[in-house]
Amino acid sequence: MPLIDLPLEKLKVYEGRNPKPADFDAYWNKALAELHAVDPEFRMVPAEFKSPVADCFELYFMGTNGAKIHGRLARPKKLDAPTPLKITFHGLGGNAGDWMGYLADAASGFTVVGLDCRGQHGTSQETGLRTGSSFGNSYFTRGYLDGPENLYYRHVYLDCARLAELSMELEWVDKSRVGVTGGSQGGGLTLVCAGLVKGLKRVAPVYPFLCDYRRIWEMDLALNAYHDIRDFFRVYDPRHEREEQLFRDLGYIDAQFFAERITAEVKMFTGLMDTICPPSSQFAAYNKIKSPKDIVLYPDYGHEALPNSGEMIYQYLLEM
Repeated sequence: MPLIDLPLEKLKVYEGRNPKPADFDAYWNKALAELHAVDPEFRMVPAEFKSPVADCFELYFMGTNGAKIHGRLARPKKLDAPTPLKITFHGLGGNAGDWMGYLADAASGFTVVGLDCRGQHGTSQETGLRTGSSFGNSYFTRGYLDGPENLYYRHVYLDCARLAELSMELEWVDKSRVGVTGGSQGGGLTLVCAGLVKGLKRVAPVYPFLCDYRRIWEMDLALNAYHDIRDFFRVYDPRHEREEQLFRDLGYIDAQFFAERITAEVKMFTGLMDTICPPSSQFAAYNKIKSPKDIVLYPDYGHEALPNSGEMIYQYLLEM
């Protein structure tokens, strides 16, 4: 098999290259306290879209930094018993998706929710002033010039946690049967959400993004979705005098360190020819998971549709 990364036997023991900040847990405990001090002002507004199998709602809640966050929810028309809950997170630059993507799950008895990540291509707000450029679709270093507590993804991760917490408290939801899934950015957010929110049952990340930033840099893959790491150095640190500090601070938003906190069961999906989120970056997270876990490998596939993965995830969450 051709290799674009480490051999499989080394991937299975790889522990990551990005440093973990010594105060990682304190940073996130403070962030969660900030989140929980915000009145969510949670609202469910009936959607214009109508379906014979599902009731559909636009969701709104307040996030950190005064941002109004949007999501979507569909639930079965008939609520004869508490429903399992499926939480979905989208890929980079996407949104919560159109309603057709919700109907199969709702028809199968799920309540299913999705999030518009703030500042991407949905209708959630991105608020607050920040120093310097954001380089278009760059997110890792957005806000960093104002300190690591202002990193863009800090707020997105808290939005994910709040969506999960609010959804789990809905009166018709069975909070003992909660699953989370997403691909690429959504896969990274799945790991993060499972690390921040207790009580999840099963999580299914697909080629998770947001992992092991230094490894990405060292593989010369700070391109495409990771281009803003290179842009940051070129514009703000051309002699790399702050390189060690940058990667240490990016550790606050490195999904591999949330994986250590996961208590839910995990089934991960990885293509071994992935040059966007290289396998080693994904294994850095997977190898830190202490709860029951499995990884489904696609030796000849990269960052693309993985055959039958959707059906496997559907069955996996249906059996919660």
